Amino acid sequence: MTTRPTACLVLADGTVFYGRGFGAAGQTVAELCFNTAMTGYQEIMTDPSYAGQIVTFTFPHIGNTGVNTEDDETAEPVAAGMVVKWDPTGPSNWRAEQELTSWLAAKGRICIGGVDTRRLTRAIRQQGAPHVALAHDPDGNFDLEALVAAARGFAGLEGLDLAKDVTCAQSYRWDEKRWAWPEGYTKRTEPGFKVVAIDYGAKRNILRCLASAGCDVTVLPATATAEEVLAHQPDGVFLSNGPGDPAATGVYAVPMIKDVLKADLPVFGICLGHQMLALALGAKTIKMNHGHHGANHPVKDLETGKVEITSMNHGFTVDSQTLPAGVKETHVSLFDGSNCGIRVADKPVFSVQYHPEASPGPQDSYYLFERFAAAMQARKAETV
Repeated sequence: MTTRPTACLVLADGTVFYGRGFGAAGQTVAELCFNTAMTGYQEIMTDPSYAGQIVTFTFPHIGNTGVNTEDDETAEPVAAGMVVKWDPTGPSNWRAEQELTSWLAAKGRICIGGVDTRRLTRAIRQQGAPHVALAHDPDGNFDLEALVAAARGFAGLEGLDLAKDVTCAQSYRWDEKRWAWPEGYTKRTEPGFKVVAIDYGAKRNILRCLASAGCDVTVLPATATAEEVLAHQPDGVFLSNGPGDPAATGVYAVPMIKDVLKADLPVFGICLGHQMLALALGAKTIKMNHGHHGANHPVKDLETGKVEITSMNHGFTVDSQTLPAGVKETHVSLFDGSNCGIRVADKPVFSVQYHPEASPGPQDSYYLFERFAAAMQARKAETV
């Protein structure tokens, strides 16, 4: 007796991967990427930077820590779907509140297990991130021609501004600090540096790291103007992570950042915020073949010689060859030499491509938040 496949992943070139569906039933189209992280599948699925993408997990043990509300990076999952080697296992963790499969079903995310993820990952690396259609039908009925057409009809992420889809609808304050044993999450009560964080798809743990580093955080939507930012009289401005093509988001974000830079405030950017800052300074961004997605990426700090183990999630990169005079490259990937950090000479303006808030290393990169706080402290001392 054979078991009929209940899900299939169809690439735009016509390649079909059959497997077992879980999560929600239905069909979705997206760009396919792979993530090499061994932990953090819930944080990955709720990371707004994954909008428009289906994630292939190269680590096979997905589901073993369950899910819980404390680990969500935003209110709802943003990644379009999930591809795994083995069917998700049941949770075995004291913090688990729900099984991964039931959570994905409740959140409307379409997923497939039983896939040869090694073969799929090789295809992505060799051919670039493909456009795909993912279908889950408990009865196993699939119209392959229609699925191929749907995959080929997907417009892709180039030229697509997704930040406006995942940003907050209105401004809000943030005072929750990083998780710590045994208290868990605690609130920041003491006064701190007034920071305006621009939400291009901000992860909650970035905001927690800012609060823990001494920041009184006000979050503004991605489309906020320089006038709206400066009206809060901030000590510094933070540019968050986010999805999509940075050049498309830059249409409205770059003019704002240019005007903020004229105010001589400390500015710190992460991921898409890094790319937005680079564009505002005159550099360019380019689409990568398959991007960087994982929690084990070595990055070298060119100014100290230290190597950090970092967490990454990006499909576009800053073209270091286009950095203008006065803007220094500070970090590079040891995988492919791509740009991973910049700073403006003689100004407290800097950014990194990777995610220090994701606790890679696990503390290798937290110094960046402390550097931002120190820059605001120094500026306040100068203006007293």
